[in-house]
This record gives sequence, C-alpha cells and structure tokens, in this order.
Amino acid sequence: MKNLKFLAVLFFVFMLSFLVACGTEEETSSEGEGAEGSSGEESEGEASLEGVPEAFQSEEQLKVMVVRKIGGDDHTAQYLAGAKREGEALGMQVDTFSANGDTAKFHDTINQAIDQGYDGLVISHGDDEATVELVQEARDSGIEVVTFDSNQGLMDVEGVTLTSQDDEALATLALDKLVEEQAEDANILYLWVDGFPPMVRRNAVYQDVLEANPDITELERFGVASENTSVDTQNAVASMLNKYPEGEIDAIFATWDAFAIGATRALNEANRTEIDVYGIDVSNADLQMMQEEGSPWKYTAAVDPMLIGSVNIRILAKKIAEEETPQTYDLEASLISQEALLSAEEEVNMQNLVDVIDGWGETSEFEEDWMITLKENN
Repeated sequence: MKNLKFLAVLFFVFMLSFLVACGTEEETSSEGEGAEGSSGEESEGEASLEGVPEAFQSEEQLKVMVVRKIGGDDHTAQYLAGAKREGEALGMQVDTFSANGDTAKFHDTINQAIDQGYDGLVISHGDDEATVELVQEARDSGIEVVTFDSNQGLMDVEGVTLTSQDDEALATLALDKLVEEQAEDANILYLWVDGFPPMVRRNAVYQDVLEANPDITELERFGVASENTSVDTQNAVASMLNKYPEGEIDAIFATWDAFAIGATRALNEANRTEIDVYGIDVSNADLQMMQEEGSPWKYTAAVDPMLIGSVNIRILAKKIAEEETPQTYDLEASLISQEALLSAEEEVNMQNLVDVIDGWGETSEFEEDWMITLKENN
C-alpha cells in the first residue's frame, strides 16, 4: 500500500510538472507570435510608404513658403488656397503671403524665407530683376524654387522651374470670340497693365489681332495693379463711358479679371450693358457676376487658380525629392461662356464649374505615385 501511495504521489508530481512546462511553452510561443505579429504590422506600415522619397519620411516636417506679389482679389486667394491644400496633403508646412502689390513687402518676405531656412519657395508674379537676384540667393542657400508668372530672367537661375498659364492661348480664346461676334469695324476699350510677364504675352497676342483686323479701333486703354485695381478700373471706365455715348463703344477686352470686374460694375451703373466684356481669369466672384441678369460679361478665358497653386507645389515637391522637373511649364486654358453658365441646372461656382467645362480643375500632371501614397497616409 505504501508503495502504491508513493507511486501515486510521484505520478501526480510528474503530471503537474508536465502541465506547468506545457503552459510555459505555450505562453512563450504566444509571446513569440505576438512579437512576430507586431513586427509584421510595423513592416506593413513601413511598406505603406514604400517608394516615398526620404525627404518626405523625415521626422522633421518640410517647410515651404508661397509668396505672391499681387493680391486683394479672389483669384489670388484661390491660388494660395490651392497651394496650401496640396502641400499639407503631402505632409508639408505651407506658409502663404500676398504683398498686395507692395514690392518692398514682397522682397522682404522672400528675404525672410531665405533667412529662416525654408526647404522650398513658390514665387508668384516676381516681375523685376530684384526677384531674380533673390531667387539666385535662395538657390545658393540650397532652397528649391518654383515660380509662377514671373521674370523671364529666372531662366538663367539653375534649378528653377518657371510656370505660367498659357497666356497666348488665354488671349487668343477671348479675342477670337471678340472678333467673331463684333463688327469688323468694332470700337473697343483695352484694359491692360505693362510690367508683368503674363501681361506682356497677352499684349503680344492683342497686337497681332489688331494687325490682322485693321478696322478694329482701340478707343482708350487703362490699367493699374494696386490694392484697389477693380475700383480704380471702375472709375476709369466710368469716365470713358461719359466720353463715348451709347453706340460708340462695342466691346471691352480685359486682360485680368480685376479689370473685368471693374468694367462690368461701371457698365451696370451707367446702364451701358450693350457693351460686351471679354475677360481673362476666373473666380467665384467672376462667375457670380457673369450669371447676373443682363450682365455684359460674356466670356472669360481661364485656368483654375487652385489648380495652378496645386501644380506649383507638386513641382516643388519633386524638386525637394531630387526628381527631374522641367524648366518651364504652361497650364492649359479653357474658355467659359456666359451662355454655358446660364444653361446649367444650378448656379455655377468654382466647385461645380467642372459640370460645365470638361476637365476643369483636374490634372494628374506631376502627381507621382508616391504623392498619392503620402496623401493617403496624411
């Protein structure tokens, strides 16, 4: 009996030891699986950023600055908003500044951005030689630069991409309609300001059109770029209307939407809506004005300003990623007619303009696969 009891105790101890050992092994195995699972998840997370350039995977956030010389208009606001939205979607800090036509503030802001060590700069409407010198300084400091509608002298600064709307196409689209719809001997007002590269390009087309249509007469011209361009234009056009009674002016060609806004207001106030306005550029305010009852603003040729800002940032991001970028790039233009806007089922704005103009506000240009990956992860 004693031997049987001893054997029973021995068997019990053996089984207990076996069960404890199995439990320990199972726990260890479970912990191992947990660690392996965690590692797998990390690997999967890392894989989600596969192909993304190192500069965009750094713990230190990239900083870019968008500096625009002109301002005070809806077009500028949307341009800056498009740049900011695109940059932040790529995980960058995007600071924006509009100098509202103040050259000193414009230059000073670029200087500050260089001193503060931004990773990239987008410069809009830098029309003078001082801007070229500042961009060279930025490049010497290792800062990537993209410009929009800026001095052609920037072509000589290595590594800079100059972007613009296709200004020749913009002017051609608007002027072709003017020539098509107005009499061969039409009398027109010309709203234009010198000194800005896009204006120079638009003016070249205008001069060609006048040469090809010698019976078209330019009665008067006006143009300033200021904080109150639309108001200044409105006052100037009102004065011209007093000088030329009804029937003596057929149309107005406005090379900037700020001009078209001022002209349209003047025509409405003077009840001279028999004069048609052909413009360039577009914004929510422009679209609203074109859709008002009896509006004289018949056409505007444009590129989506938000898209311009977005494309500028994409090119800048490619530069920061050390990818190849072109020296110049023109954004494709579209013609927006009052007739098309009024035929829409609902009031048209910048958001639903794509329902009226095919492809409006959409492009995959310079949007790399790694940018799409970043947007999905930010």
